[in-house]
Amino acid sequence: MEVQLGHYLTVGVLLFSIGLYLALAKRNVVGILMGIELMFNAVSLTLIAFSRFVESPQPIAGHVFVVFVITVAAAEAAVALALAMVVYRNRGTIDIDQINLLRW
Repeated sequence: MEVQLGHYLTVGVLLFSIGLYLALAKRNVVGILMGIELMFNAVSLTLIAFSRFVESPQPIAGHVFVVFVITVAAAEAAVALALAMVVYRNRGTIDIDQINLLRW
């Protein structure tokens, strides 16, 4: 049995679904960030799979797109963790329900 495009897409959908659940269900900032990173990885897997299995005049385009996704994910993680640290220093918690920075 060969691994086909459908197998990669199934794994990508499962990873994206798990990441979406984590991002929506968690109340902890770190858990939400982990869910977002998992969604980024699912998108990267899907882009690489399409680049591998679909005939195109520029087969490297999927790989270049994945490099940009990884760059955005790294920048997002760095900024979000820095913001989480600042919020924790000021409020003493990273629970989403207890963070009300806009309230006086």
